[in-house]
Amino acid sequence: MSMKKVGFWIAVASMVSFAQAGFAEEDSSIARGGKLYDKWFKVIGAEKPKDTHPAWPASNTKKKGNATHRCKSCHGWDLMGKDGAYAKGSYKTGIKGLKNMEGASNGKVIAAMNDSTHGYSGKMSSQDFTDLANFVTKGQINMETFIDRKTKKVKGDAKQGERYYNTVCAGCHDKNGLMPKDMPALGMLANKNPWEIIQKIQNGQPDEKMPAMRAFDIQVSVDILAHLQTLPKE
Repeated sequence: MSMKKVGFWIAVASMVSFAQAGFAEEDSSIARGGKLYDKWFKVIGAEKPKDTHPAWPASNTKKKGNATHRCKSCHGWDLMGKDGAYAKGSYKTGIKGLKNMEGASNGKVIAAMNDSTHGYSGKMSSQDFTDLANFVTKGQINMETFIDRKTKKVKGDAKQGERYYNTVCAGCHDKNGLMPKDMPALGMLANKNPWEIIQKIQNGQPDEKMPAMRAFDIQVSVDILAHLQTLPKE
């Protein structure tokens, strides 16, 4: 092979490596955005809001205070809002989801977060807004592919998930999912709200040293969730 061709393939390999590195770094931004979507004030160390968000619907009297300031409280863990899991229950608000923002520009999402309805201007940094926008525009999961909405059962390989869980998660949660003691059993949480748990697996838990599985194939998270549904519920 000529030196010219060798140089060409070295250049190609360099571009591939650069692209892969950029993609991995974007994954970390998306994962952090997922945690911000969950509980932004805890991620950035801000004071926990005490008031009920001005845009919280008066029709919902079951939630108040800091819970109403979490993005997930209005738009849902499945990002489907009134058309998804929050079509009923204590988080029913009638607010639309964010599926229409998938693939949109980050600028559009950031503008919405800073408008008079959301009111987050000055409350987060530009990096926070970028990470949150990346999560909304590039990090959405098609929940219908992996979770049966009626039964809440996960379409994953529980046996394969057991391998992942026991080597990555069990050190903190133990093999039965009963740790830490100050949180409910993972088996119960995974069966009650699988949409929430897959987001936690993908992105981590706000202000905790929980690894995010975002950079791995989505099937890894799905299989872990399938395994969690087999664990004790109490």
